[in-house]
Amino acid sequence: MEVGDRAGEGKANGNLVIAYRSLGNFKRAIEYYEQHLSIAMEVGDRAGEGKAYGNLGNAYFSLGNFKQALEYYERDLSIAMEVGDRAGEGKANGNLGNAYLSLGNFKPAIEYNILRAIEYYEQHLSIAKEVGDRTGEGKAIGNLAIAYDRMGELENALLLCEQQLTICKETEDPVGQGTGCYNLGLVHENLGALCKGPSFYRLSIKHFDETRRLLHSEDAWKISFRDTNQFAYTALWRALLKNGEVDDALFAAEQGRAQALTDILKVQFGVDEEPSSAVATTETICAVMKYLLLQTVFIALEGNTISFWLLRGGSGINFRQKEIKHGSAASLIETTLKQIGAGTVVRCENRTLNKLRRHLFCGGEALSETFQSLTLSDNNSLQPLFDVLISPIADLLQGDELIFVPDGPFCLAPFSALSDSVRIRTVPSLTALKLITSAPDNFYSNSEALLVGDPCLKEVTDENGDPISEQLPCAIQEVEMIEELLQTTPLTGRNATKAEVLKRMKSVALIHIAAHGDSKFGEIALAPNPERASHIPEKEDFMLTTSDVRAVGLRARLVVLSSCHSGRGEINSEGVVGIARAFLCAGVRSVLVSLWAIDDEATLLFMKKFYQHLADRKIASLALQYAMKSLRETEKYSAVKDWAPFVLIGDDVTFEFGHHELEKNGRTEDGLGWFAPYRVD
Repeated sequence: MEVGDRAGEGKANGNLVIAYRSLGNFKRAIEYYEQHLSIAMEVGDRAGEGKAYGNLGNAYFSLGNFKQALEYYERDLSIAMEVGDRAGEGKANGNLGNAYLSLGNFKPAIEYNILRAIEYYEQHLSIAKEVGDRTGEGKAIGNLAIAYDRMGELENALLLCEQQLTICKETEDPVGQGTGCYNLGLVHENLGALCKGPSFYRLSIKHFDETRRLLHSEDAWKISFRDTNQFAYTALWRALLKNGEVDDALFAAEQGRAQALTDILKVQFGVDEEPSSAVATTETICAVMKYLLLQTVFIALEGNTISFWLLRGGSGINFRQKEIKHGSAASLIETTLKQIGAGTVVRCENRTLNKLRRHLFCGGEALSETFQSLTLSDNNSLQPLFDVLISPIADLLQGDELIFVPDGPFCLAPFSALSDSVRIRTVPSLTALKLITSAPDNFYSNSEALLVGDPCLKEVTDENGDPISEQLPCAIQEVEMIEELLQTTPLTGRNATKAEVLKRMKSVALIHIAAHGDSKFGEIALAPNPERASHIPEKEDFMLTTSDVRAVGLRARLVVLSSCHSGRGEINSEGVVGIARAFLCAGVRSVLVSLWAIDDEATLLFMKKFYQHLADRKIASLALQYAMKSLRETEKYSAVKDWAPFVLIGDDVTFEFGHHELEKNGRTEDGLGWFAPYRVD
């Protein structure tokens, strides 16, 4: 760009595309594809134009838009033939084969589409051999294997898979070897060789993990790469279940769960281990299971089948499965949230208010009494969710406390709404829980709090110069109420700047933020940094983002995010990737979040009850349970939408608030005493 080399700029965009697509960031890749295409057309680079079309097709294919992908692939093939690019012609044929093979899953003429795919794959294979493209030859053979597997010609598929793996070894392509081993496992599984399938799946994951380790500390890249190759991890635990190896299936599912978070926590807590691997020995998970004294439900989702492992220290593992009969897990969660009033926003009259505001919701019903018996209204919208998440394991549950390790869309399930007699919290993985709770006692801070309430956003305006949000009077009252308990001066209004919040949060034991949150990742709006006072603030000046939080080393035992959607984020194989995960990555022991937005006054009442119980030395999960019960018993906030969005993620903690004598630097002085005197296991 600096030297005005437009053709070079176009090629650079094309290479960035390949990198982002390899990491699974397809939407970002499309941005660079379109830049590449535009520049190639501008400078008359027909070959580059064809490659750009091919790359755009790959991106749309990865996003599941096969019709759009077909259109771009056909343009790529046409241009490759026009300019005599035989290698490009071969790749275009291979991509067209992929598109037709994928259409076979959705069209009535499945066999026709698979046969068309085979034709294109054979063209790709022929041209790859002609031009000496061994990598392309391996890909074409692997794709042919998948097509023959779909046709039921399993012996042919098996031979082709073995050829593909041989070529990938020769070309030293670890990702190709991972894919090849997966294909071999799948064909063996379809042939009924149930013992061979898991062996190849483990080899597949080994190759993917070896590549993933090369990403070192790049958290976002690790997440994308892991999500792109999730099929291998799912195939392993699925195949083990087919073999009746229930315990090993749990080990496989757990060892592939929240890997990037686990890697970060090991660094945070100084654990000297290799990065997490889905092919690690089972001893690690066995140790985690022995550590678990509370009953824990591990959930794994494949298609519409939910697998439950119920763990209780010293009692072995109980396994159950449940099929979602209508719709999918995602549609079930979406429907439930809409029906309780957590999915339909009542728009405010002020057109400038956007997603940063605490939206008000309507609707909602009463809910269940206990796990065992459900007393619901005739129009209870929670019943379908209860039927798939609680009913299958209800007869196994004991006691009054439960930990869930959710998967997929169920990460956004309001578990606490499904029972008022059991206190519930969630964790991203069993390993993450053990790392958090096994941290050295001196890792977490024992004193001081950071209270943030209603940061001033008057300077943050839209393109018309109107403020994008209103102030939150109840948020001020919220932190003032907590201030009385803790004798700690809160940051409010213009003083609650992003810079000041980041500075103060590093060493405190408790962080409470009452502010606007966005609906995508739960990121929090703070007052703009003062150095930008003379300019229109940009997002980085006032939004507390996930990357901001991850970059700060925290010692907090509890973070309370009293803001809209603070429990939301992108759902993938890592779990929920949003602001709550960022706080865990930064070293926080426990995070209280909200899955949706609720009324300001309801939040104020909830937090008042929560902190009253916390000040009475109740553990956080119990304080949460009592606070929700208090709202549910009021006439005004008895609807599920008002009291059920709160979720406790991570460990359980307790505090002792009040003044007492502290020993500091060899002398005794009066100070604010807070500590977690015991851990509830």
